[in-house]
Amino acid sequence: MSSVEIGKQAPDFKLQNQEGETVSLRGFRGKNVVLYFYPKDMTPGCTTEACDFRDHHESFQDVDAVILGVSPDPASRHQKFMEKHDLPFMLLADEDHEIAEKYGVWKLKKNFGNEYYGIERSTFIIDKNGIVQQEYRKVSVKGHVEAALAYIRENLA
Repeated sequence: MSSVEIGKQAPDFKLQNQEGETVSLRGFRGKNVVLYFYPKDMTPGCTTEACDFRDHHESFQDVDAVILGVSPDPASRHQKFMEKHDLPFMLLADEDHEIAEKYGVWKLKKNFGNEYYGIERSTFIIDKNGIVQQEYRKVSVKGHVEAALAYIRENLA
């Protein structure tokens, strides 16, 4: 059940980053936050999305925004993914998918006749006061990072 609503406080969380440090959403007050959920490190779509965020990282910094990626992968796998693709932002380990469930992105998926639960690629734009300003669900990777950046430029910068 999603407890995320545009115009409402984003659900706070504490997760381990790629270094094993505990990170909370509340710790980013005063910055815009791009919180993006993705299914799995090292897979083609997730790699493309992460590299798009990497390639636009400075532009997000210019609008006072931090990027946080979340998947069920463990911190050690995040570390390898970041090193392989030179990612300049934090990846957070939601191994028990508690936060994905809180944000309503843990879904029943179907692939080649198999059903399983996993993350539905989604992004949330959270303002400097911790309020959800925009959500993108069932994200298609192509053009998504640019759309998120444009939204922040037009509405929060």
